[in-house]
Amino acid sequence: MLLPQQEAAYLAALIADLEQSLPLVWGRPVISVFIGGGTPSLLAPESVDALLSAVRARLTLQPDAEITLEANPGTVEAGRFAAFRAAGVNRLSIGVQSLNPVHLAALGRIHDAAEARRAVELALKHFDNVNIDMMYALPGQTLEEARTDIREAAAFGSPHLSAYHLTLEPNTAFHRAPPPLPDDDLAAQMQDAVEDVLASFGYDHYEISAFARPGSECRHNLNYWLFGDYLGIGAGAHGKISSPVRIVRQVRHKHPQAFLQAVAGGNAVQEAHEVGAADLPFEFMMNALRLTAGFPPRLFAERTGLALDTIRPQLDAAAERSLLAEAAERIAPTEHGRRFLNDLLQAFLRN
Repeated sequence: MLLPQQEAAYLAALIADLEQSLPLVWGRPVISVFIGGGTPSLLAPESVDALLSAVRARLTLQPDAEITLEANPGTVEAGRFAAFRAAGVNRLSIGVQSLNPVHLAALGRIHDAAEARRAVELALKHFDNVNIDMMYALPGQTLEEARTDIREAAAFGSPHLSAYHLTLEPNTAFHRAPPPLPDDDLAAQMQDAVEDVLASFGYDHYEISAFARPGSECRHNLNYWLFGDYLGIGAGAHGKISSPVRIVRQVRHKHPQAFLQAVAGGNAVQEAHEVGAADLPFEFMMNALRLTAGFPPRLFAERTGLALDTIRPQLDAAAERSLLAEAAERIAPTEHGRRFLNDLLQAFLRN
């Protein structure tokens, strides 16, 4: 938990970072705000209110903008849900991960299954739009346990559910000392089970790891899956900003103290680089081909500035391998392509 003076200092830095970034996005409509990374629900609701007020005062936040807050299921945070709703948050994303106490302990989560259930139930009382984050292929998990976990999560009736295959991230305890994980065949069976269960509950599998009731797809995520622009502010935030002549990716300082010092110096950006034309096809496809429905062909040129014909050989090769389907109004991964997405994306890597 942040001390009051620490929270006030960080909030002031967020607003200063936003102000320093205004020339990059001035005049652009804002369709979504995502308050995530770490544990943003530890912020006081008053701080979230002040942050959103600062955004409204400086940018054109659309009246129907999707405003998401990531939350952990701890009881202290769950008790703030009503206040977050009053502050302007209209979508809550809860990091449940599992409803099995054995697997939560194996993941090192600080919440237990009972806290997770209470948090989801409370969230659904205050928010129409709730996402539940789940994981599968967990240490020691069986196929039936994975099926039961996702079925219990779906039974809450939230409009959106995410289900991620556990990955061992670098510089983590799991990466240094990997636990016993389900093998590839069992993990694939778990993925099938997750998809079958969620389909039976009426969820549309619209992205590799995302499932939604009709009309409840995450608008914020759809924007960057379709290679849209987004401004990232805060410690460790990433952003992508396009202009008529170039596309630039930015990364903020990750350590909070370094971020505070950088903002005080007038520039929170630790690294900025222009995406070269040779890398744009892969960058675009890496995002757009995560979507089950793919993308309209015209969007490639709109978002990259390149003609679709520049990647015609790659498109044809992927189609010949049954990884990609192309029609007049849609380019999309096949079911085979979604299962072997890395193989599909490699076709668009520059030589």
